[in-house]
Amino acid sequence: MAQQHTDSALWFFAGAALGATIALLYAPESGHHTRKRIRKVAGTSADKVAESGRQMADLGKELYEKGRKMVDEANSMFERGRKMIDESEIASGLGEG
Repeated sequence: MAQQHTDSALWFFAGAALGATIALLYAPESGHHTRKRIRKVAGTSADKVAESGRQMADLGKELYEKGRKMVDEANSMFERGRKMIDESEIASGLGEG
C-alpha cells in the first residue's frame, strides 16, 4: 500500500515537471528568460524526484527488515515445533529404531 503511494507521488512530480516545462516553452517570454525558468523548474523538480527516490529506498529497506524479521521468527517457531515433536517421539518411545 505504501509503495503505491510512493509510486503515485513519483509520477505526480514527474508529470508536474513535464507540464511546467511545456507551459514554460509556450510562454510568451524571451528565449533567455524561458530557458532560465526551465532550469529553475527542472532543478526543483529533480530535487523532488530525488527525495521521492530516497523515500522509496527507505521504505524498501524498512519492508525488507520487517520481512527478514518475520522469516527469522517463522524459522524459530518451526525449529521449536520440530524440537517438541522430537522430544514427544523420544518420550513415547517412537524414536527408537
